Amino acid sequence: MYDAIIAGAGPAGSAAAMALAQQGGRVLLTDRCALPRYKSCSGMLIEKTLALTERYFGREIPAEALCAPAENRGMVFTDDRGREYRFEQSGLNVWRSGYDGFLARRAAECGAQLRDGTPVVSCREEGAGLAVSLGGGEPRTERTRYLLVCEGAAGFLRRRLTGAGRDFVATLQTFSRGEIDLDPHYFYAYLQPELSGYDAWFNVKDGQLVLGVSAAEPEKLAGCYRRFIAYMEQKHGLRQGEPLRRDKWLMPRVRPGCPLELGRGRVLFAGEAAGFLNPMGEGISSALESGHQAALAVSAHPERPEQALEVYRRETEALRDYMVRQWRVTARLAGTFREMA
Repeated sequence: MYDAIIAGAGPAGSAAAMALAQQGGRVLLTDRCALPRYKSCSGMLIEKTLALTERYFGREIPAEALCAPAENRGMVFTDDRGREYRFEQSGLNVWRSGYDGFLARRAAECGAQLRDGTPVVSCREEGAGLAVSLGGGEPRTERTRYLLVCEGAAGFLRRRLTGAGRDFVATLQTFSRGEIDLDPHYFYAYLQPELSGYDAWFNVKDGQLVLGVSAAEPEKLAGCYRRFIAYMEQKHGLRQGEPLRRDKWLMPRVRPGCPLELGRGRVLFAGEAAGFLNPMGEGISSALESGHQAALAVSAHPERPEQALEVYRRETEALRDYMVRQWRVTARLAGTFREMA
């Protein structure tokens, strides 16, 4: 009998595994992909993320997870009228494969069992716990007191367990060689509705120009991307060279009031699976914190799931309030997000 099985070895899942292992719990951390796995993400770690990483994992982020320029100095927002706002803040620029791999390894070093290439397929109640079916090379069923779902916004497990759908925002992001007249130490976000149906962004990773757009309607992505590239060429002297990579993925569309799905019975959700996501797709800090709090809740109440869920809800109220405030700031910058005010 595990104290918890965790689906998803990203920041939320690894933070949960780390907290449970440190308290002597028997925990299984799984991921459907083989680690280290590629993750489409800006990979910009803000000050809050750096502080949480060091607090929860007790180590500095290793150099092999960083990419150039390693120093991130903040974010530059352009509102829906073309006005620029600069938010100075120290941070780090990482590849998510290296960062996420570091978190999962630290959890394993502290006692969590780590199985990559092992998706959680389903679960059912069985006695005073759950029977969890695992896929992969050796399908099997394990028993656990709790299942923590940390597989991100588009994971199928949350939908299977709750039967609830979710609104998504589709994204298109490219990596290419080239040049541009912008400081690579900043992350740039563009909120003009004529450029995208949601937001657009630019940053640099190991000399690669990263340009992305998002829209609620996936069929509009290609047109948004063309307009954004034309804007960046005219406004910032973008000169794209050799194309290197093209990514598409989904992220949750956060609704007014930032509603969350924290769990049901012995199943808790954390990170984007629970609905935690800050503006411009910044979800790492909330993933770390929500995963950590979910683990503490189930550790405190191993046989009382109602109590565990209530503790988890109470301990993440401040995190949800922070998310609401961040979205209200964004609503003041762009009419696209006016409903979030």
